[in-house]
Amino acid sequence: MRFIHPMRLLGKAGFCLSLFGAVAGLPAAAEAFCGFYVSKADSSLFNQASKVIIARAENRTVLTMANDYQGELTEFAIVVPVPEVLRENQIHVAETRIVDHMDAYTAPRLVEYYDSDPCQPVMREMMAMSAMDSARSSGAGEAEKKSAATLGVTIEATYTVGEYDIVLLSAKESDGLLTFLNQEGYKLPSGAERILGSYIKQNMKFFLAKVNLEEQRNTGYTYLRPLQIAFESPKFMLPIRLGTLNANGPQDLLLYTLTQNGRVEAANYRTVKIPSDMNLPTYVKNGGEFGEFYKAMFDTVVKKENMKAVFLEYAWNMGWCDPCAADPIPNNDLLTLGAWWINTPPVTSNWQNRGIVAPQAAPQVYVTRMHVRYDADHFPEDLVLKETGDQENFQGRYVLQHPWTGSVNCPQGQEYLRSLPARFEEEAKTMAMLTGWNINDIRKKMQYNWPDPIPGPGPRPLPVEPQPWWDDIWKKQ
Repeated sequence: MRFIHPMRLLGKAGFCLSLFGAVAGLPAAAEAFCGFYVSKADSSLFNQASKVIIARAENRTVLTMANDYQGELTEFAIVVPVPEVLRENQIHVAETRIVDHMDAYTAPRLVEYYDSDPCQPVMREMMAMSAMDSARSSGAGEAEKKSAATLGVTIEATYTVGEYDIVLLSAKESDGLLTFLNQEGYKLPSGAERILGSYIKQNMKFFLAKVNLEEQRNTGYTYLRPLQIAFESPKFMLPIRLGTLNANGPQDLLLYTLTQNGRVEAANYRTVKIPSDMNLPTYVKNGGEFGEFYKAMFDTVVKKENMKAVFLEYAWNMGWCDPCAADPIPNNDLLTLGAWWINTPPVTSNWQNRGIVAPQAAPQVYVTRMHVRYDADHFPEDLVLKETGDQENFQGRYVLQHPWTGSVNCPQGQEYLRSLPARFEEEAKTMAMLTGWNINDIRKKMQYNWPDPIPGPGPRPLPVEPQPWWDDIWKKQ
């Protein structure tokens, strides 16, 4: 018996997104624009997080679904609504490394800066301006076919692609389709009939995938590679409802889109930018602290929005990054993900009238990363998407500003030291506000490595004004 868990997989079943079924750093100067890249908050922080990449342009869509399935391969199966009967060459198996690379490249990141010598005012002003800029800146048998036909289900096509056996179905009624799926081992939970019926009314087809054990052994891989499907449709959407039916609590979806003209947002839910460009206490650099911070921060914003929003974590033209959390993604991998327009030379109207093709320009690929935490109550509709013309760069970015630890023997330096406690307190308040953590616990963890460290946690106390030289003279007499 196969139990289909549409839309999730990670604990026991590590892939799925809401829409499917699946079974139970470079060195830089102190005043550099982007600072030092320190750490990232990738999808590994979130249990049962699905990863999906959609490349979309001119109604052409390539959907990449990352499988992180942990159970018996005989129990793996997915069900995906699609707009047409897919041909074999519309289905592909990709390498997991490409999805992992996209996750790392777009992940919220932690960066650090170092204060310059406060006794060198020019250098200090350059540092302040830089920090300010950066903040803005197998085939079906005859018996199976006959059984399907009696239920109003048509097996439109069957393929074996890589390690997957693929079946494409159409159906007249949802109850017949549900019966057929259950008979075939796709045990959909209660409530599936209504959702399947809505897809049938939209004349959608159904993409089914199971593991072909012999082909899986032949691949030499010990894991399931991502499945890709390519199709044309005027609808830009991601069907997530099937996966909410028997989900054990809310699920996380990491959705990455590749488009030509600008960032992508949800059309039927609010799209909200995660808090960004915040200064945090420097102890966050210590092992694991940034991951714990980001999880707590994301929990807080989800609660604030009553789990009814899609959160923007990254939006950027892929021609550059600042700072880069991973190496740039090669054009060949972007093509594999479906960014077909990379190899299409742009044509301007004046050139086109003269029959001349314009020269090849730099690839125009705009990547958007969205993070959704959802369940059936808060996300009752499939995710409808739209590409905007907005090309403003955005990233989840968190800053560590290390204080100057060298000698301080000038009036400006004394003023700088007096200003530090207030700065540290603002960092503590920011972290408490973003995470809901107790501010006193945060203060206790804040400790800095000074040239002459003072025992105990907390920021360096206010410096004492130097005594006049004559004080010691008179005391000795």
